[in-house]
Amino acid sequence: MLALEAPSDNHLQYPLLVPSPHPPAPTRYESQKRRDWNTFGQYLKNHRPPLTLSRCSGAHILEFLRYLDQFGKTKVHTSCCPFFGHPHPPVPCPCPLRQAWGSLDALIGRLRAAFEENGGHPETNPFGSRAVRLYLREVRDSQAKARGIAYEKKKRKKSALPPLKKHQRHAHAREDQPMLFLDHSAS
Repeated sequence: MLALEAPSDNHLQYPLLVPSPHPPAPTRYESQKRRDWNTFGQYLKNHRPPLTLSRCSGAHILEFLRYLDQFGKTKVHTSCCPFFGHPHPPVPCPCPLRQAWGSLDALIGRLRAAFEENGGHPETNPFGSRAVRLYLREVRDSQAKARGIAYEKKKRKKSALPPLKKHQRHAHAREDQPMLFLDHSAS
């Protein structure tokens, strides 16, 4: 039989959490957010005239998003293109390549978070401005039309349990009645 030693006052029962000399690797999201923030910082430095973050407005963010379009890989048909509205054109066309709406939306989300993490106030966040939100909506709608695919919000998944009726939802709040239990085995 083993004898257990009683802990003494100078003996720690729990191990100390010592910080690792190697911090955990940043997540893919964190790495992308840092890259995006650095890219935006470079854009501000190269802007003519140079622009500081504190003077940055929604209009400057739109200018940045339009600048990024030149590096896009999504074919967006113009309204005069014979393939406008067709999701899978049979032959190539000269329509421009643009940034996809989903990429721009994700980028703005990361930059919005990075702005606040770097000391910016949510009320002054240029990435959350009305102009940026309207621009993203316009890009989403125009790209959907150009491809002939209507954008639809993802629908919430319905829960496995049926919705409770009004009297069932509040039955537990009344002390004079027992709580109702629903039998879902017949479903």
